Amino acid sequence: MAKPSAFPVPARFPQLAAVDPADVARDGGIDPLAYLPDMDVTASGVLEELLARTAAFDFEAVTAADVRRALAAERLAPEDFGALLAPAAAPFLEEMAHAAQRVRRRWFGSTAYLFTPLYLANYCDNHCVYCGFNRDNDICRARLDRAGMIRELDAIAATGLEDILLLTGEDRARTDVAYIGEACALAAERFRTVGVEVYPMNVDEYARLRACGADYVTVFQETYDSGLYGKLHLAGRKRVFPYRANAQERALEGGMRGVAFGALLGLGEFRRDALACGLHAWLLQRAYPHAELSLSCPRLRPIVGNGRIGPRDVGERQLLQVMCAYRLFLPQAGLTISSRERAGFRDEAMGIAATKISAGVSTGVGEHANEAEEGDDQFEIADGRDVAAVRAALRARGLEPVTNDYVRV
Repeated sequence: MAKPSAFPVPARFPQLAAVDPADVARDGGIDPLAYLPDMDVTASGVLEELLARTAAFDFEAVTAADVRRALAAERLAPEDFGALLAPAAAPFLEEMAHAAQRVRRRWFGSTAYLFTPLYLANYCDNHCVYCGFNRDNDICRARLDRAGMIRELDAIAATGLEDILLLTGEDRARTDVAYIGEACALAAERFRTVGVEVYPMNVDEYARLRACGADYVTVFQETYDSGLYGKLHLAGRKRVFPYRANAQERALEGGMRGVAFGALLGLGEFRRDALACGLHAWLLQRAYPHAELSLSCPRLRPIVGNGRIGPRDVGERQLLQVMCAYRLFLPQAGLTISSRERAGFRDEAMGIAATKISAGVSTGVGEHANEAEEGDDQFEIADGRDVAAVRAALRARGLEPVTNDYVRV
């Protein structure tokens, strides 16, 4: 893949896939490829480069010899990464797993990092056809107040976890920056590491969350297919493809210690989405060498109305192939395995490529401190084990559960 020259990002992306006017009209004229007036415009050229590299790669042209060459490389180039994601690499999965395991042990040893998500609210202004929180779904909506936040945070802290990820739906009115900042401050009093997975923000807003105690930002691009993106995100600010895609860079500009990336595998062509996601992290690693980077590998999970989008099948072997390719291409990056996956697969993946695992997970609002949740779940989880059970399973595989490796000073 030839490296294109970077150029300033325009307010709109004419080089991306054409947008159906009907899709734009559906939500009062929000164009998926154009920034809204209040959105920071990122002019680094990272998005153009990753999209150009992704579009240029031919998975079908990859041969067994290309895969062997990638596996033998001391440091993988983007072309090698693509080769390991290709169909031609499928017969080499065992070799990939052994190679990924060696790299994982070299950089992370036997450590296995634990965290859990805390859903603060499930109100959302977007209509994403694959998400349980979408604004047109008839679900029980809830938002934790300050007392509710404290109850949930204290309940999670009592499990011994020290790393928490705060999440909301994307509703700037009900969960504004001040509300999320308050949650970050409360979390920072109880946890050594605080992450946020909320709506994309401008640089100054990320800086405000950083000042409140947030350490890292997670944003899933969902799919890097700009044509498909507008068809899956029918309403709301999330429709704006480039603003979401550049969120990690704005977070780093706002002073965040780290950022996390993810494509929701199964929405589009999973190999190309995985390629784009890995290249996204790689390009920002070059631009921000001080940043801590991590990736997640979520697969589409059932929700009400899920069948409308006809998700493509991504089996466990394909998912493991993606994870091994990520580990070999980005050896020092964190790699999170979601509770969307069954327990046995998660435990195996932690010993091969993944470095971080969630435990005691609820995707509803208010369930950690109460047996009955206050707000409905975003998606179905496949691994509902509590923290103690996950710890025991990891130790049984020779891994050492770690709740944190960061000290606030």
